[in-house]
Amino acid sequence: MSPEVPDRTSAEPAWSSEKPSGIPIRTPKPAWLKVPLPGGEGYAKLKALTESLKLNTVCQEARCPNVGECWKGEHATMTIMVLGDECTRRCRFCAVKTVDRAAPPDPDEPLHVGQAVAAMKLAYVVLTSVDRDDLADGGSAHYAECIRKVRELAPQTVVETLIPDYQGAALETLLRAAPDVLAHNVEVVDRLQRKIRDPRCSFERSLTTLREAKRLAPRAFTKSSLMLGLGETHEEVLESLDRLRAADVDFLTLGQYLRPTENHAPVREYVPPARFDEYKALGERLGFRYVASGPLVRSSYKAGEFFAARLVRERRAQG
Repeated sequence: MSPEVPDRTSAEPAWSSEKPSGIPIRTPKPAWLKVPLPGGEGYAKLKALTESLKLNTVCQEARCPNVGECWKGEHATMTIMVLGDECTRRCRFCAVKTVDRAAPPDPDEPLHVGQAVAAMKLAYVVLTSVDRDDLADGGSAHYAECIRKVRELAPQTVVETLIPDYQGAALETLLRAAPDVLAHNVEVVDRLQRKIRDPRCSFERSLTTLREAKRLAPRAFTKSSLMLGLGETHEEVLESLDRLRAADVDFLTLGQYLRPTENHAPVREYVPPARFDEYKALGERLGFRYVASGPLVRSSYKAGEFFAARLVRERRAQG
């Protein structure tokens, strides 16, 4: 068991180059967070394809550090973002643009998503979306149609959906499209929810989404993710894992928060790899089917997707 992570809210360091306080912006990242710049033939091919079909990807919009790894080779993976590239929520960790009312959904987007997945011959795809509180159903019907088009044009592809905090009819609409994995992220520990996420979000609301998804679609695997390095304590991480497991979440990812710009929440700590290893072991003891835990792990994470794909295919074979 690792030592307690200090509660950074009780004693704020007075950095002169940081607004608000935290790790100074100019402080070099630890060696374990340094990755090569994306490039190569595979990366260029996928980048050109997404541009030609006018697709948005979290890999680019959220500035994922793993894009170079995930977009190369014959086993490339991708997270496609539907419902546009403008979000109606203002979370302090996210690089996606925020607006009060976004552009109407593109009616051709479901077809383009299906065509892209088929053209790339993806074994596993993650479909996610911005929050669309400006739409009556939160965009769930459009989102569901994107899943159906992938099913139609790339029937062998395993489909994960990383959804907003849908409730009620919106969640039912999405689940009728039968994703193989239903992911929704709690993002941060309970105490930090109001500081880091939009006020409309909460840890308990996210748990409700995950519990309801399992009840409505018991054959779908559920998944959630937690960012570390924002000032959480060790005990708060343990409590979060306990609550996620109590909600019957199957897959868990834990990763280091990296600040997109100076206007976003500051990094309070670069969590060392050894502590991520300890959280992985703890999650496995709690009974999660799979735990991906490391500084560069993200909710959509290549190694975890390979594991999930195997479980999904085993379940499909059982009928």
